[in-house]
Formats: sequence, C-alpha cells, structure tokens
Amino acid sequence: VDMTNNSNPVAVFTTNKGVIEIELFEDYMPITVGNFKKLAAEGFYNGIKFHRVIEGFMIQGGDPNTKTDNVMSYGQGGPGYTITDEFVKGDHLTNVRGTISMANTGQPNSGGSQFFINLVDNVGLDFDKPPVQSSHPVFGQIVKGMEVVDAIGRTETNANDLPVEPVVIEKVEVK
Repeated sequence: VDMTNNSNPVAVFTTNKGVIEIELFEDYMPITVGNFKKLAAEGFYNGIKFHRVIEGFMIQGGDPNTKTDNVMSYGQGGPGYTITDEFVKGDHLTNVRGTISMANTGQPNSGGSQFFINLVDNVGLDFDKPPVQSSHPVFGQIVKGMEVVDAIGRTETNANDLPVEPVVIEKVEVK
C-alpha cells in the first residue's frame, strides 16, 4: 500500500498475532489523530483486547474495559471524554478494506478511544453515503500487516463476537 503522505505518523500495533502498521491521516484528520497519538503516548492502548471481531466486516478495539475480566462491560469503555467528529471528503477517507475508523455510539461526537479496522469495503459507514446515521470517520490506513488483520478477522468468536482466545494489543507506538 502506498502511503498518502510520507510526513504522516505511523502507528505500530504490536499484537499477540503479529505487527500492524497504520499510516495516520494527520494531514486530514488532526483532531482524531491527535487524540489517538495522545492515548498511545500515555500507554492507553497497551494491553487492550480486540473485543469485537466479525469476519467479513471488521475488527474492533480500543476499550479499556477489556483489560478486566468483566466481559459484560466490553465495548462500553472509553477515555472518559469524547471528541468532535471530523468528516472530510476524500477518496482515501472512506471505509474501505484496510482503513481504520473511529467507533462511536451512533450519536454525533461520541467517539473517544474505540476504533475498528475494516476487513472489507464498508462504504455504508461513511458520513456522506447512505445510511446517513452511520458516521465513522476514517483516520488511517494499513501500510503493513494486513495479513495480521485478516488473521484476527478469522479468529474464532463466541455469540457476542468476542474472540474465544484473546487477541491483545500489547503496545501501540506512534512514529
């Protein structure tokens, strides 16, 4: 995958399944990327699990509740604040295979720390394509390790889309 801007930072996810490198679109998404970089620098993502894996759709992580054993709380946690949605039109700012997007509650400006990586093209999740209420801002793309993302996407899950064997983000470093 060609990077869109060589001056953009790259997030290196070290997981128990392998390494994923993601170009962060800081040039187009400064609020979202700034928040992600802040959380990564604080070690927020270290030890967090991918708590929602849906083969043929996406893998989701970023919930600090997944550092606990209380699986009933998975998917409900965040950093204690939300950020403003950034909706920018652009060919590479669409929910296609290999992009990372902000997860939210479905309400405007409700994202905080949770994200998902698209396993397939999911353009229906874009702000400018139907359904309009599905608004998930894309803030980066995989530049290395898509095979790791695909392997996570094939992980065996339970009825709640939680991997049977935990998939852990050991650390995230932004370079």
